[in-house]
Amino acid sequence: MAEHEIQTNSHESNQEFSHEATLFAEPIFHFGSFTVTNSLIMSWITVFVLVIFFVAVGKKIKKIPKGLQNVFEMILEKALELGDSITGERKRTEIFLPISMALFLFILVNNWLGLLPGVGTIGFNEVEGAHRVFVPILRGGTADINTTLALALFAVVASHVMGVLAIGVWSHLNKFINFEAFLEIPGKIRKDATIILVNPIKAFVGIVEVIGEVAKVASLTFRLFGNIFAGEVLLASMMALFAYFLPLPFMFLEMIVGIIQALIFAILTMVFMTIATEKHAEH
Repeated sequence: MAEHEIQTNSHESNQEFSHEATLFAEPIFHFGSFTVTNSLIMSWITVFVLVIFFVAVGKKIKKIPKGLQNVFEMILEKALELGDSITGERKRTEIFLPISMALFLFILVNNWLGLLPGVGTIGFNEVEGAHRVFVPILRGGTADINTTLALALFAVVASHVMGVLAIGVWSHLNKFINFEAFLEIPGKIRKDATIILVNPIKAFVGIVEVIGEVAKVASLTFRLFGNIFAGEVLLASMMALFAYFLPLPFMFLEMIVGIIQALIFAILTMVFMTIATEKHAEH
Protein backbone atom coordinates (compact mmCIF):
# COMPACT_ATOMS: atom_id res chain seq x y z
CA MET A 1 0.00 0.00 0.00
CA ALA A 2 1.30 3.47 -0.92
CA GLU A 3 2.54 5.64 1.94
CA HIS A 4 1.05 9.12 2.42
CA GLU A 5 2.74 12.09 4.00
CA ILE A 6 0.92 15.40 4.51
CA GLN A 7 3.08 18.39 3.64
CA THR A 8 3.37 21.40 1.34
CA ASN A 9 4.81 21.42 -2.15
CA SER A 10 8.33 21.23 -0.74
CA HIS A 11 10.04 17.85 -0.85
CA GLU A 12 12.88 15.98 0.63
CA SER A 13 16.05 15.90 -1.43
CA ASN A 14 16.74 12.23 -0.80
CA GLN A 15 13.87 10.99 -2.96
CA GLU A 16 12.87 11.89 -6.50
CA PHE A 17 9.76 14.10 -6.61
CA SER A 18 7.31 14.62 -9.47
CA HIS A 19 3.91 16.16 -10.11
CA GLU A 20 2.13 16.04 -13.43
CA ALA A 21 -1.01 17.99 -14.31
CA THR A 22 -3.71 15.43 -15.06
CA LEU A 23 -6.95 15.77 -17.03
CA PHE A 24 -8.84 14.08 -14.21
CA ALA A 25 -8.97 14.75 -10.49
CA GLU A 26 -6.86 12.77 -8.02
CA PRO A 27 -8.58 10.74 -5.26
CA ILE A 28 -8.09 12.03 -1.72
CA PHE A 29 -10.08 9.58 0.42
CA HIS A 30 -12.93 7.07 0.20
CA PHE A 31 -16.37 6.62 1.75
CA GLY A 32 -16.79 2.90 1.18
CA SER A 33 -16.92 2.52 -2.59
CA PHE A 34 -17.40 6.29 -3.10
CA THR A 35 -14.22 8.13 -4.06
CA VAL A 36 -13.78 11.75 -3.00
CA THR A 37 -11.46 13.67 -5.33
CA ASN A 38 -9.74 17.01 -4.83
CA SER A 39 -11.95 18.72 -7.42
CA LEU A 40 -15.08 17.31 -5.77
CA ILE A 41 -14.00 18.83 -2.45
CA MET A 42 -13.59 22.18 -4.20
CA SER A 43 -17.06 21.84 -5.74
CA TRP A 44 -18.52 21.21 -2.27
CA ILE A 45 -16.71 24.28 -0.98
CA THR A 46 -18.16 26.30 -3.88
CA VAL A 47 -21.71 25.21 -3.06
CA PHE A 48 -21.11 25.97 0.64
CA VAL A 49 -19.78 29.47 -0.17
CA LEU A 50 -22.74 30.26 -2.44
CA VAL A 51 -25.33 29.00 0.05
CA ILE A 52 -23.82 30.90 2.98
CA PHE A 53 -23.45 34.08 0.91
CA PHE A 54 -27.01 34.14 -0.43
CA VAL A 55 -28.56 33.17 2.89
CA ALA A 56 -26.72 36.09 4.48
CA VAL A 57 -27.74 38.45 1.65
CA GLY A 58 -31.33 37.18 1.73
CA LYS A 59 -31.72 38.14 5.38
CA LYS A 60 -30.86 41.75 4.55
CA ILE A 61 -33.28 42.24 1.65
CA LYS A 62 -35.50 45.32 2.08
CA LYS A 63 -38.36 46.81 0.10
CA ILE A 64 -36.29 49.93 -0.48
CA PRO A 65 -32.94 48.63 -1.76
CA LYS A 66 -29.68 50.06 -0.45
CA GLY A 67 -25.99 49.38 -1.00
CA LEU A 68 -25.23 45.80 -2.03
CA GLN A 69 -28.89 45.05 -2.73
CA ASN A 70 -28.89 47.80 -5.35
CA VAL A 71 -25.90 46.19 -7.05
CA PHE A 72 -27.54 42.76 -7.19
CA GLU A 73 -30.82 44.16 -8.48
CA MET A 74 -28.93 45.98 -11.23
CA ILE A 75 -27.08 42.76 -12.15
CA LEU A 76 -30.36 40.83 -12.20
CA GLU A 77 -32.01 43.42 -14.42
CA LYS A 78 -29.11 43.30 -16.88
CA ALA A 79 -29.25 39.50 -16.83
CA LEU A 80 -32.97 39.61 -17.66
CA GLU A 81 -32.33 42.02 -20.53
CA LEU A 82 -29.59 39.77 -21.88
CA GLY A 83 -31.91 36.78 -21.54
CA ASP A 84 -34.67 38.62 -23.41
CA SER A 85 -32.29 39.23 -26.31
CA ILE A 86 -31.78 35.44 -26.52
CA THR A 87 -35.26 34.08 -25.83
CA GLY A 88 -37.25 36.90 -27.43
CA GLU A 89 -39.72 37.15 -24.54
CA ARG A 90 -39.61 37.87 -20.80
CA LYS A 91 -41.78 34.85 -19.90
CA ARG A 92 -39.25 32.32 -21.22
CA THR A 93 -36.37 34.33 -19.79
CA GLU A 94 -37.85 34.12 -16.29
CA ILE A 95 -38.08 30.32 -16.67
CA PHE A 96 -34.59 29.78 -18.10
CA LEU A 97 -32.62 32.38 -16.13
CA PRO A 98 -32.56 30.53 -12.77
CA ILE A 99 -30.85 27.55 -14.43
CA SER A 100 -28.40 29.66 -16.45
CA MET A 101 -27.62 31.95 -13.52
CA ALA A 102 -27.03 28.99 -11.18
CA LEU A 103 -24.57 27.51 -13.67
CA PHE A 104 -22.89 30.89 -14.12
CA LEU A 105 -22.37 31.41 -10.38
CA PHE A 106 -21.21 27.84 -9.74
CA ILE A 107 -18.68 27.96 -12.58
CA LEU A 108 -17.50 31.49 -11.73
CA VAL A 109 -16.87 30.74 -8.05
CA ASN A 110 -15.17 27.46 -8.95
CA ASN A 111 -12.92 29.29 -11.43
CA TRP A 112 -11.96 31.95 -8.89
CA LEU A 113 -11.48 29.61 -5.95
CA GLY A 114 -8.98 27.71 -8.05
CA LEU A 115 -6.76 30.82 -7.99
CA LEU A 116 -6.52 31.02 -4.19
CA PRO A 117 -3.17 30.36 -2.50
CA GLY A 118 -2.87 26.74 -1.42
CA VAL A 119 -5.12 25.35 -4.15
CA GLY A 120 -2.95 22.95 -6.09
CA THR A 121 0.10 23.59 -3.89
CA ILE A 122 -0.81 22.03 -0.52
CA GLY A 123 -1.24 18.28 -0.40
CA PHE A 124 0.52 15.01 0.32
CA ASN A 125 3.23 12.92 -1.26
CA GLU A 126 2.28 9.46 -2.43
CA VAL A 127 5.27 7.16 -2.64
CA GLU A 128 5.19 4.87 -5.67
CA GLY A 129 8.36 2.81 -5.91
CA ALA A 130 11.33 5.16 -6.25
CA HIS A 131 9.12 8.15 -7.06
CA ARG A 132 7.27 10.50 -4.77
CA VAL A 133 4.19 11.90 -6.52
CA PHE A 134 2.63 15.09 -5.14
CA VAL A 135 -1.19 15.06 -4.90
CA PRO A 136 -2.87 18.40 -4.10
CA ILE A 137 -5.72 18.28 -1.57
CA LEU A 138 -7.64 21.00 -3.44
CA ARG A 139 -7.96 21.50 -7.18
CA GLY A 140 -10.18 23.87 -9.14
CA GLY A 141 -13.42 22.03 -9.91
CA THR A 142 -13.62 23.26 -13.50
CA ALA A 143 -10.02 22.16 -14.12
CA ASP A 144 -11.33 18.58 -13.91
CA ILE A 145 -12.84 17.25 -17.13
CA ASN A 146 -15.31 15.11 -15.15
CA THR A 147 -16.83 18.25 -13.60
CA THR A 148 -17.16 20.11 -16.89
CA LEU A 149 -18.67 17.01 -18.52
CA ALA A 150 -21.25 16.76 -15.73
CA LEU A 151 -22.13 20.45 -16.14
CA ALA A 152 -22.44 20.05 -19.93
CA LEU A 153 -24.69 17.00 -19.58
CA PHE A 154 -26.86 18.87 -17.08
CA ALA A 155 -27.21 21.86 -19.43
CA VAL A 156 -28.14 19.74 -22.47
CA VAL A 157 -30.54 17.49 -20.53
CA ALA A 158 -32.18 20.59 -19.02
CA SER A 159 -32.75 21.95 -22.53
CA HIS A 160 -34.52 18.73 -23.52
CA VAL A 161 -36.67 18.80 -20.39
CA MET A 162 -37.67 22.37 -21.21
CA GLY A 163 -38.42 21.33 -24.77
CA VAL A 164 -40.71 18.51 -23.66
CA LEU A 165 -42.53 20.78 -21.20
CA ALA A 166 -42.97 23.53 -23.80
CA ILE A 167 -44.00 21.68 -26.97
CA GLY A 168 -44.76 18.15 -25.76
CA VAL A 169 -43.01 14.80 -26.03
CA TRP A 170 -44.25 14.01 -29.54
CA SER A 171 -43.25 17.34 -31.12
CA HIS A 172 -39.88 17.30 -29.37
CA LEU A 173 -39.17 13.71 -30.43
CA ASN A 174 -40.01 14.53 -34.06
CA LYS A 175 -37.13 17.00 -34.14
CA PHE A 176 -34.81 14.00 -34.06
CA ILE A 177 -36.76 11.18 -35.72
CA ASN A 178 -39.58 12.61 -37.81
CA PHE A 179 -42.27 9.95 -37.44
CA GLU A 180 -44.84 12.39 -38.83
CA ALA A 181 -43.11 12.22 -42.21
CA PHE A 182 -43.67 8.44 -42.32
CA LEU A 183 -47.31 8.77 -41.22
CA GLU A 184 -48.01 11.25 -44.04
CA ILE A 185 -46.99 8.79 -46.80
CA PRO A 186 -50.18 6.65 -46.99
CA GLY A 187 -52.49 9.67 -47.21
CA LYS A 188 -50.49 11.61 -49.84
CA ILE A 189 -48.96 8.87 -51.99
CA ARG A 190 -51.79 9.00 -54.56
CA LYS A 191 -51.34 12.73 -55.14
CA ASP A 192 -47.56 12.76 -55.13
CA ALA A 193 -45.57 9.55 -55.58
CA THR A 194 -42.29 11.32 -54.85
CA ILE A 195 -43.32 11.47 -51.21
CA ILE A 196 -42.03 7.87 -50.91
CA LEU A 197 -38.50 9.20 -51.43
CA VAL A 198 -38.77 12.69 -49.91
CA ASN A 199 -40.40 11.94 -46.56
CA PRO A 200 -38.00 9.16 -45.47
CA ILE A 201 -35.16 11.61 -46.15
CA LYS A 202 -36.94 14.19 -43.99
CA ALA A 203 -37.37 11.59 -41.28
CA PHE A 204 -33.71 10.67 -41.07
CA VAL A 205 -32.41 14.24 -41.34
CA GLY A 206 -33.10 14.32 -37.60
CA ILE A 207 -30.08 12.07 -37.12
CA VAL A 208 -28.00 15.19 -37.79
CA GLU A 209 -29.79 16.78 -34.82
CA VAL A 210 -28.75 13.84 -32.64
CA ILE A 211 -25.14 14.34 -33.68
CA GLY A 212 -25.60 18.01 -32.89
CA GLU A 213 -26.67 17.20 -29.34
CA VAL A 214 -23.52 15.15 -28.80
CA ALA A 215 -21.50 18.03 -30.24
CA LYS A 216 -23.14 20.41 -27.75
CA VAL A 217 -21.96 18.29 -24.83
CA ALA A 218 -18.44 18.04 -26.25
CA SER A 219 -18.29 21.76 -27.01
CA LEU A 220 -19.41 22.85 -23.54
CA THR A 221 -17.15 20.30 -21.85
CA PHE A 222 -13.90 20.99 -23.65
CA ARG A 223 -14.29 24.77 -23.99
CA LEU A 224 -14.63 25.29 -20.25
CA PHE A 225 -12.15 22.61 -19.25
CA GLY A 226 -9.55 23.63 -21.84
CA ASN A 227 -9.47 27.29 -20.81
CA ILE A 228 -9.38 26.66 -17.05
CA PHE A 229 -6.91 23.76 -17.25
CA ALA A 230 -4.61 25.79 -19.52
CA GLY A 231 -4.71 28.64 -17.02
CA GLU A 232 -3.83 26.25 -14.21
CA VAL A 233 -0.82 24.96 -16.13
CA LEU A 234 0.23 28.50 -17.05
CA LEU A 235 0.15 29.70 -13.44
CA ALA A 236 2.09 26.63 -12.29
CA SER A 237 4.75 27.35 -14.92
CA MET A 238 5.03 31.00 -13.88
CA MET A 239 5.30 30.05 -10.20
CA ALA A 240 8.06 27.59 -11.04
CA LEU A 241 10.03 30.39 -12.72
CA PHE A 242 9.51 33.05 -10.06
CA ALA A 243 6.93 32.51 -7.33
CA TYR A 244 6.53 36.04 -5.93
CA PHE A 245 5.50 38.66 -8.50
CA LEU A 246 5.60 37.06 -11.95
CA PRO A 247 2.31 35.12 -11.60
CA LEU A 248 0.26 38.19 -10.52
CA PRO A 249 -0.60 39.56 -14.02
CA PHE A 250 -1.56 36.07 -15.14
CA MET A 251 -3.79 35.64 -12.08
CA PHE A 252 -5.70 38.81 -13.02
CA LEU A 253 -5.95 37.50 -16.57
CA GLU A 254 -7.34 34.20 -15.27
CA MET A 255 -9.94 36.08 -13.21
CA ILE A 256 -11.19 37.71 -16.43
CA VAL A 257 -11.09 34.37 -18.26
CA GLY A 258 -13.09 32.85 -15.39
CA ILE A 259 -15.87 35.43 -15.84
CA ILE A 260 -15.92 35.07 -19.62
CA GLN A 261 -16.04 31.27 -19.58
CA ALA A 262 -18.81 31.21 -16.97
CA LEU A 263 -20.79 33.74 -19.00
CA ILE A 264 -20.33 31.82 -22.27
CA PHE A 265 -21.48 28.58 -20.62
CA ALA A 266 -24.58 30.25 -19.16
CA ILE A 267 -25.49 32.01 -22.42
CA LEU A 268 -25.10 28.82 -24.48
CA THR A 269 -27.28 26.95 -21.99
CA MET A 270 -30.01 29.54 -22.45
CA VAL A 271 -29.61 29.38 -26.24
CA PHE A 272 -30.00 25.58 -26.17
CA MET A 273 -33.12 25.84 -24.02
CA THR A 274 -34.58 28.49 -26.34
CA ILE A 275 -34.00 26.32 -29.42
CA ALA A 276 -35.45 23.25 -27.68
CA THR A 277 -38.69 25.07 -26.82
CA GLU A 278 -39.34 26.10 -30.42
CA LYS A 279 -41.35 23.88 -32.72
CA HIS A 280 -39.56 22.11 -35.55
CA ALA A 281 -40.77 24.53 -38.25
CA GLU A 282 -39.65 27.55 -36.21
CA HIS A 283 -36.33 25.84 -35.38
